[in-house]
Amino acid sequence: MTPPVFVGEPELLAADRFTLAGAEGRHATTVRRLAPGERVDVTDGAGLLARCVVVAARPGELELSVLERCREPAPACRVAVAQAIVKGDRGELAVELMTEVGVDVIVPWAAARSVAVWRADRADKALGRWRSSAREAAKQSRRVWFPEVTEQVATGGLVARVGAASCAVLLDPEAGYRLADLVLPVEGEILLVVGPEGGVSPAETTALTEAGAVPARLGPTILRGSTAGAVAATLVLSGCARWG
Repeated sequence: MTPPVFVGEPELLAADRFTLAGAEGRHATTVRRLAPGERVDVTDGAGLLARCVVVAARPGELELSVLERCREPAPACRVAVAQAIVKGDRGELAVELMTEVGVDVIVPWAAARSVAVWRADRADKALGRWRSSAREAAKQSRRVWFPEVTEQVATGGLVARVGAASCAVLLDPEAGYRLADLVLPVEGEILLVVGPEGGVSPAETTALTEAGAVPARLGPTILRGSTAGAVAATLVLSGCARWG
Protein backbone atom coordinates (compact mmCIF):
# COMPACT_ATOMS: atom_id res chain seq x y z
CA MET A 1 0.00 0.00 0.00
CA THR A 2 1.26 3.50 -0.83
CA PRO A 3 2.16 5.48 2.30
CA PRO A 4 -0.17 8.36 3.24
CA VAL A 5 1.03 11.88 2.50
CA PHE A 6 1.05 14.73 5.01
CA VAL A 7 2.19 18.32 4.76
CA GLY A 8 5.04 19.94 6.68
CA GLU A 9 7.09 23.11 6.48
CA PRO A 10 10.49 22.85 4.73
CA GLU A 11 12.28 23.66 8.00
CA LEU A 12 10.57 20.69 9.63
CA LEU A 13 11.52 18.33 6.84
CA ALA A 14 15.17 19.38 7.07
CA ALA A 15 15.57 17.53 10.41
CA ASP A 16 16.43 13.84 10.50
CA ARG A 17 13.77 13.34 13.17
CA PHE A 18 10.76 15.55 13.75
CA THR A 19 7.27 15.65 15.20
CA LEU A 20 4.21 16.03 13.01
CA ALA A 21 1.66 17.95 15.08
CA GLY A 22 -1.30 20.29 14.57
CA ALA A 23 -4.06 19.37 12.16
CA GLU A 24 -1.81 16.97 10.25
CA GLY A 25 -0.75 15.20 13.44
CA ARG A 26 -4.33 14.88 14.65
CA HIS A 27 -5.44 13.43 11.32
CA ALA A 28 -2.54 10.96 11.35
CA THR A 29 -3.27 9.67 14.85
CA THR A 30 -7.04 9.95 15.23
CA VAL A 31 -8.23 9.27 11.66
CA ARG A 32 -5.46 7.20 10.11
CA ARG A 33 -4.48 5.65 13.48
CA LEU A 34 -0.87 5.30 12.38
CA ALA A 35 1.43 3.32 14.66
CA PRO A 36 5.19 2.88 15.15
CA GLY A 37 6.87 1.07 12.27
CA GLU A 38 4.48 2.34 9.60
CA ARG A 39 5.67 4.34 6.59
CA VAL A 40 4.64 7.97 6.06
CA ASP A 41 5.55 10.55 3.42
CA VAL A 42 5.70 14.25 4.28
CA THR A 43 5.93 16.99 1.62
CA ASP A 44 6.17 20.75 1.63
CA GLY A 45 3.97 20.88 -1.49
CA ALA A 46 6.78 22.57 -3.42
CA GLY A 47 8.75 19.59 -4.67
CA LEU A 48 10.37 18.31 -1.46
CA LEU A 49 9.40 14.87 -0.13
CA ALA A 50 10.66 13.18 3.04
CA ARG A 51 10.11 9.43 3.23
CA CYS A 52 9.69 8.60 6.90
CA VAL A 53 8.90 5.89 9.37
CA VAL A 54 6.81 6.37 12.52
CA VAL A 55 8.91 5.92 15.65
CA ALA A 56 6.29 7.06 18.19
CA ALA A 57 2.60 7.96 18.19
CA ARG A 58 0.92 10.14 20.79
CA PRO A 59 -2.54 11.76 20.78
CA GLY A 60 -2.34 14.40 18.05
CA GLU A 61 1.36 13.83 17.32
CA LEU A 62 3.57 11.54 15.28
CA GLU A 63 7.30 11.32 15.84
CA LEU A 64 8.95 10.54 12.52
CA SER A 65 12.43 9.48 11.43
CA VAL A 66 13.48 10.45 7.91
CA LEU A 67 14.64 7.55 5.75
CA GLU A 68 15.46 9.66 2.71
CA ARG A 69 14.63 12.95 1.03
CA CYS A 70 14.04 13.61 -2.63
CA ARG A 71 13.25 16.72 -4.61
CA GLU A 72 11.07 16.61 -7.70
CA PRO A 73 11.92 19.35 -10.24
CA ALA A 74 9.18 21.73 -11.30
CA PRO A 75 7.68 20.82 -14.69
CA ALA A 76 9.08 22.75 -17.65
CA CYS A 77 5.59 23.09 -19.07
CA ARG A 78 2.99 24.21 -16.53
CA VAL A 79 -0.71 23.64 -17.10
CA ALA A 80 -3.06 26.32 -15.77
CA VAL A 81 -6.85 26.34 -15.89
CA ALA A 82 -8.96 29.47 -15.65
CA GLN A 83 -12.08 27.96 -14.12
CA ALA A 84 -15.24 30.03 -14.33
CA ILE A 85 -16.99 30.14 -10.98
CA VAL A 86 -19.84 27.62 -10.97
CA LYS A 87 -22.75 27.17 -8.60
CA GLY A 88 -22.97 25.07 -5.46
CA ASP A 89 -20.14 22.72 -4.63
CA ARG A 90 -19.28 22.13 -8.27
CA GLY A 91 -16.40 24.57 -7.96
CA GLU A 92 -14.76 22.47 -5.27
CA LEU A 93 -15.42 19.35 -7.36
CA ALA A 94 -13.70 20.97 -10.34
CA VAL A 95 -10.71 21.88 -8.18
CA GLU A 96 -10.47 18.33 -6.79
CA LEU A 97 -10.56 16.74 -10.24
CA MET A 98 -8.06 19.15 -11.74
CA THR A 99 -5.70 18.66 -8.82
CA GLU A 100 -5.90 14.89 -9.10
CA VAL A 101 -4.99 14.89 -12.81
CA GLY A 102 -2.05 17.25 -12.25
CA VAL A 103 -3.04 20.86 -13.00
CA ASP A 104 -0.39 23.29 -11.73
CA VAL A 105 -2.39 26.53 -11.43
CA ILE A 106 -6.12 27.12 -10.95
CA VAL A 107 -7.47 30.60 -11.62
CA PRO A 108 -11.02 31.35 -10.37
CA TRP A 109 -12.67 33.43 -13.09
CA ALA A 110 -15.64 35.73 -12.47
CA ALA A 111 -17.18 35.25 -15.91
CA ALA A 112 -20.05 37.41 -17.10
CA ARG A 113 -22.47 34.49 -17.30
CA SER A 114 -21.48 32.72 -14.08
CA VAL A 115 -24.61 31.90 -12.09
CA ALA A 116 -22.66 31.99 -8.83
CA VAL A 117 -20.95 35.21 -7.76
CA TRP A 118 -18.27 35.61 -5.10
CA ARG A 119 -19.46 38.76 -3.37
CA ALA A 120 -16.81 40.92 -1.76
CA ASP A 121 -17.86 39.95 1.78
CA ARG A 122 -17.73 36.20 1.00
CA ALA A 123 -14.95 35.91 -1.60
CA ASP A 124 -12.24 35.03 0.93
CA LYS A 125 -14.33 32.20 2.35
CA ALA A 126 -15.13 30.81 -1.11
CA LEU A 127 -11.49 31.02 -2.18
CA GLY A 128 -10.50 29.27 1.05
CA ARG A 129 -12.77 26.34 0.17
CA TRP A 130 -11.14 26.02 -3.26
CA ARG A 131 -7.66 26.11 -1.72
CA SER A 132 -8.61 23.57 0.93
CA SER A 133 -10.03 21.27 -1.76
CA ALA A 134 -6.80 21.55 -3.74
CA ARG A 135 -4.64 20.78 -0.71
CA GLU A 136 -6.64 17.71 0.31
CA ALA A 137 -6.85 16.39 -3.25
CA ALA A 138 -3.10 16.87 -3.66
CA LYS A 139 -2.45 14.81 -0.53
CA GLN A 140 -4.89 12.10 -1.64
CA SER A 141 -3.27 11.85 -5.08
CA ARG A 142 0.26 11.82 -3.58
CA ARG A 143 1.40 15.00 -5.30
CA VAL A 144 4.72 16.55 -4.33
CA TRP A 145 3.93 19.82 -6.11
CA PHE A 146 0.60 21.24 -4.90
CA PRO A 147 -1.38 23.43 -7.29
CA GLU A 148 -1.51 27.17 -6.83
CA VAL A 149 -5.06 28.54 -6.51
CA THR A 150 -4.83 32.23 -7.33
CA GLU A 151 -7.03 35.10 -6.30
CA GLN A 152 -10.25 35.54 -8.26
CA VAL A 153 -9.80 37.42 -11.55
CA ALA A 154 -12.21 39.39 -13.69
CA THR A 155 -12.09 39.09 -17.47
CA GLY A 156 -9.55 41.91 -17.73
CA GLY A 157 -7.13 40.02 -15.51
CA LEU A 158 -7.71 36.82 -17.47
CA VAL A 159 -7.01 38.62 -20.74
CA ALA A 160 -3.63 39.71 -19.34
CA ARG A 161 -2.83 36.13 -18.34
CA VAL A 162 -3.78 34.87 -21.79
CA GLY A 163 -1.37 37.36 -23.33
CA ALA A 164 1.48 36.19 -21.08
CA ALA A 165 0.94 32.43 -21.65
CA SER A 166 3.00 30.36 -24.04
CA CYS A 167 -0.26 28.88 -25.29
CA ALA A 168 -3.84 29.74 -24.35
CA VAL A 169 -6.90 27.73 -25.32
CA LEU A 170 -10.52 28.81 -25.00
CA LEU A 171 -12.67 25.70 -24.69
CA ASP A 172 -15.55 26.07 -27.13
CA PRO A 173 -17.82 23.19 -28.24
CA GLU A 174 -18.41 24.97 -31.56
CA ALA A 175 -14.73 25.53 -32.38
CA GLY A 176 -13.30 24.27 -35.65
CA TYR A 177 -10.21 22.76 -34.02
CA ARG A 178 -9.96 19.89 -31.54
CA LEU A 179 -7.82 20.40 -28.47
CA ALA A 180 -6.08 17.09 -29.21
CA ASP A 181 -4.90 18.47 -32.59
CA LEU A 182 -3.15 21.58 -31.28
CA VAL A 183 0.64 21.74 -31.25
CA LEU A 184 1.70 22.41 -27.66
CA PRO A 185 4.83 24.21 -26.45
CA VAL A 186 7.49 22.27 -24.56
CA GLU A 187 7.93 24.91 -21.87
CA GLY A 188 6.13 27.87 -20.34
CA GLU A 189 2.47 28.02 -19.35
CA ILE A 190 -0.40 26.39 -21.19
CA LEU A 191 -3.61 28.12 -20.12
CA LEU A 192 -7.00 26.47 -20.57
CA VAL A 193 -10.10 28.66 -20.22
CA VAL A 194 -13.27 26.93 -18.98
CA GLY A 195 -16.52 28.89 -19.21
CA PRO A 196 -19.53 28.89 -16.83
CA GLU A 197 -22.90 27.17 -17.11
CA GLY A 198 -24.20 29.91 -19.39
CA GLY A 199 -21.18 29.79 -21.68
CA VAL A 200 -18.61 32.43 -22.54
CA SER A 201 -20.17 35.70 -23.69
CA PRO A 202 -19.43 37.09 -27.17
CA ALA A 203 -17.60 40.05 -25.64
CA GLU A 204 -15.41 37.73 -23.55
CA THR A 205 -14.72 35.50 -26.53
CA THR A 206 -13.59 38.50 -28.57
CA ALA A 207 -11.37 39.83 -25.79
CA LEU A 208 -9.75 36.47 -25.09
CA THR A 209 -9.14 35.54 -28.73
CA GLU A 210 -7.74 38.99 -29.52
CA ALA A 211 -5.30 38.45 -26.63
CA GLY A 212 -4.14 35.20 -28.24
CA ALA A 213 -6.46 32.43 -27.01
CA VAL A 214 -7.21 29.71 -29.58
CA PRO A 215 -10.77 28.31 -29.54
CA ALA A 216 -10.80 24.50 -29.43
CA ARG A 217 -13.35 21.80 -28.67
CA LEU A 218 -12.88 18.73 -26.52
CA GLY A 219 -15.01 16.14 -28.28
CA PRO A 220 -18.50 15.23 -29.50
CA THR A 221 -20.22 15.74 -26.14
CA ILE A 222 -20.77 18.80 -23.96
CA LEU A 223 -19.18 18.57 -20.52
CA ARG A 224 -20.18 20.39 -17.37
CA GLY A 225 -18.10 23.33 -16.23
CA SER A 226 -17.02 21.24 -13.26
CA THR A 227 -15.52 18.44 -15.38
CA ALA A 228 -14.32 20.12 -18.58
CA GLY A 229 -11.14 21.49 -17.00
CA ALA A 230 -9.97 18.09 -15.76
CA VAL A 231 -10.65 16.40 -19.09
CA ALA A 232 -8.92 19.16 -21.06
CA ALA A 233 -5.96 19.17 -18.69
CA THR A 234 -5.56 15.40 -19.07
CA LEU A 235 -5.32 15.77 -22.85
CA VAL A 236 -2.75 18.55 -22.50
CA LEU A 237 -0.72 16.69 -19.87
CA SER A 238 -0.64 13.67 -22.18
CA GLY A 239 0.56 15.91 -24.99
CA CYS A 240 3.32 17.24 -22.73
CA ALA A 241 4.36 13.66 -21.86
CA ARG A 242 3.41 14.21 -18.22
CA TRP A 243 0.67 11.57 -18.45
CA GLY A 244 1.04 8.11 -19.85
